Amino acid sequence: MSRRLLVPTLMTTGLLAACSTSPYEQSPQFRDGGFRNAVAPKQAGWKELPRMLWRFAFDKPDDASPDAAVPVQSLTRAQLLAAPDGTLFRLGHSTVLFKLAGGFWLTDPVFSERASPVQWAGPRRFHAPPISLDALPPIEGVILSHDHYDHLDRAAVLALARKTRYFVAPLGVGDLLIEWGVDPVKVHQFDWWQEAQLGGLRLVATPAQHFSGRAPFADNPTLWASWVIEADGLRVFFSGDSGYFDGFKAIGDRYGPFDLTLVECGAYNEMWSGVHMLPEQTVQAHLDLRGRWLLPVHNGTFDLALHGWQEPFTRVGRAAEAQGVQLTTPGFGEPVAIANPPFSQSWWLPKP
Repeated sequence: MSRRLLVPTLMTTGLLAACSTSPYEQSPQFRDGGFRNAVAPKQAGWKELPRMLWRFAFDKPDDASPDAAVPVQSLTRAQLLAAPDGTLFRLGHSTVLFKLAGGFWLTDPVFSERASPVQWAGPRRFHAPPISLDALPPIEGVILSHDHYDHLDRAAVLALARKTRYFVAPLGVGDLLIEWGVDPVKVHQFDWWQEAQLGGLRLVATPAQHFSGRAPFADNPTLWASWVIEADGLRVFFSGDSGYFDGFKAIGDRYGPFDLTLVECGAYNEMWSGVHMLPEQTVQAHLDLRGRWLLPVHNGTFDLALHGWQEPFTRVGRAAEAQGVQLTTPGFGEPVAIANPPFSQSWWLPKP
């Protein structure tokens, strides 16, 4: 939806001052009619768009998509209910299911076949989710990083709304959920550095270097964020999408060390490295955050860039080894103890 249509609707929610020309003017991140990064990041502009489109159409590597089935460990509701607190399950892309403080929490739940505004075109999944939306147990909370289609799946949100207690989102993303029909009582939205205690978790919205918009020419109508998640004596960082920037060190200094960092590593390119990290930067971000274990996300589910689908795993593995970083790369659906993850296994490589 365009900002022209969205803003009047948002202003009726009463969540922010109705007398403002924009409901977000009180945010330090909101300037010149949209949300802004502290420093303008490197990313391809409109002048580079023809070259980008040409490369996506004619210069894709042969291995941009897997030529065999991606391994997925199917999950049942009974298995999830029996899992101990402090367990996570990677379900795909940036979708991770946590069991913390006796409840289940989902990050950026995307269950649709395509990461797209329509389901007849756009990036298609390499694999099915390990569990269906209907089979999931009641969800304590959904944690959203931003509004892009590979992170905010409207169909999934509406299906989850019936069984979810909290939706936690950056400024504007929460208002979008309300517009879609999510009960406003369930929606909690935050500016950077704001926090709350919900469902036994401490949640802090922290900075990221990215952008937003679900329509062409959208001028960053909603905020993007990373998240600090604390529960059960564990501390986890979830990056959402971000280029590498000095905010990671600021977060690490303020909230580190982390038992586990979930940092994006996929859909990268030098042309847009200001908003999506290269794998070597993923490892450096983890070090800046003072993380103990690194779990790279934003890979293995969709073809969103110009690299091979396995490349993020191999590059981040080499970088982690060079820096002495403990890396875990669980397969989809594999249970992971946050306090003691398994060392990486190369499940993405063809079996001999």
